Amino acid sequence: MATTSTTHSGNDQRLREAQPIMRQRSRETQPFGTLARYPLSLGDDARAASVEALNQVLCDTIVLRDMYKKHHWQASGPTFYAIHLLFDKHASEQAELIDLLAERVQTLGGVAIAMAHDVAEMTRVERVPRGREELPVQLSRLLEAHEVVLKETRAAAKRAAEMGDDGTNDIFVSEVIRTNELQVWFVAEHLVDTPLVRAK
Repeated sequence: MATTSTTHSGNDQRLREAQPIMRQRSRETQPFGTLARYPLSLGDDARAASVEALNQVLCDTIVLRDMYKKHHWQASGPTFYAIHLLFDKHASEQAELIDLLAERVQTLGGVAIAMAHDVAEMTRVERVPRGREELPVQLSRLLEAHEVVLKETRAAAKRAAEMGDDGTNDIFVSEVIRTNELQVWFVAEHLVDTPLVRAK
């Protein structure tokens, strides 16, 4: 009888160990807006300034990526196939920038902005309606969002360089600015009023 009880008790213990512990909560391990200290040979002021700038660019890049996805799904008209593919390609490239920016925030000891409700509060990009819009409007909105990102990134890159944060400056210039400039070119050319078949 004792053996059976011990075996049953052992089975119960193993079952408890295999059971996921659900609905857990705790205090934040690092509040947003604070810095963890890493041996980066970079002052707190420089890191704080870069983290703030990176988070703003990250936030607006998330919105830009989502705009590309929205317009990718809702594109229409005679150039649908080309635009559908272009928008998806640009969304993927923006997604790569998002990861790069967020990881840089974390590398500097900050906390990366991540959740949609926080992004909605922080973004400087004009809110897009839920409904579908004509292609020229979609293109115009994308160009305006790119301009927001480029303007803040240029200023942030200059500040990072002045404060000695070469890593952040490099990401801003080599990745964010160059990617956005190239995408602006590809999108803007679709708004040139040019004949498709017969020259004027």
